[in-house]
Amino acid sequence: MLDEILLYAAIGFAAQMVDGAIGMAYGVTATTFMLTMGIPPATASASVHAAEVFTTGASGLAHWKMGNVRFKLVWRLALPGMVGGALGAFVLSGLPGDAIRPFVTFYLMVMGGLILWKALRPPATTDEPPKHVGFLGLGGGFLDAIGGGGWGPLVASTLIGGGTVPRYAIGSTNLAEFFVTSTISATFFATIGFELWPVILGLVLGGVLAAPFAAYVTQRLPDKPLMILVAVVILLLSLRGFVQAIEPWFGGG
Repeated sequence: MLDEILLYAAIGFAAQMVDGAIGMAYGVTATTFMLTMGIPPATASASVHAAEVFTTGASGLAHWKMGNVRFKLVWRLALPGMVGGALGAFVLSGLPGDAIRPFVTFYLMVMGGLILWKALRPPATTDEPPKHVGFLGLGGGFLDAIGGGGWGPLVASTLIGGGTVPRYAIGSTNLAEFFVTSTISATFFATIGFELWPVILGLVLGGVLAAPFAAYVTQRLPDKPLMILVAVVILLLSLRGFVQAIEPWFGGG
């Protein structure tokens, strides 16, 4: 039991180092590592979202205190995001792990590509109000639950790319994520339960321990190289998992 907690603490530590350093990708990073270890997609997503309830709550509160939140935008994202997240968690919990794994790993590859794109393409900011925010929240919540992460890279990047002021896009997305993550976790609890408390405990402990180190890294290293490095790692791990997942389709071992 202790070995299991320490293992997931290491995964949580690595994921929080990434998230704390570049402001995104806790769920994508943690889920990618867990799938690589052979953990079923529903189990990985449920564990990551349960741990994220704590991290997103603290992050959203901090952004609110610093004036980075626009509550109108938060609710336009959160309410449809909660519906999409609940649907995604319900669908994922009812599917066999081997059947959904190729699609989840492919989605994580797309998220890795999105992070790389964001690192290489500086966003243009305008005063235009964001459009289709409700659909963005609905789709973001659904895909976040199915893929075990991706709300931040998908939603915040889309808002920033559409002209939302970055600090408001990031702050509002973070606070909305708390409500979406809480809904996803509650849905998983109602469908598959949380017998994986060592996994969740390890992820939370690792994330808490990593927070001050991640802040230090943020002060010392520029965002762009970090984002490129993280994107490449996610792409490589996801590609490996995708190849392993589709091997049986072609008569592989």
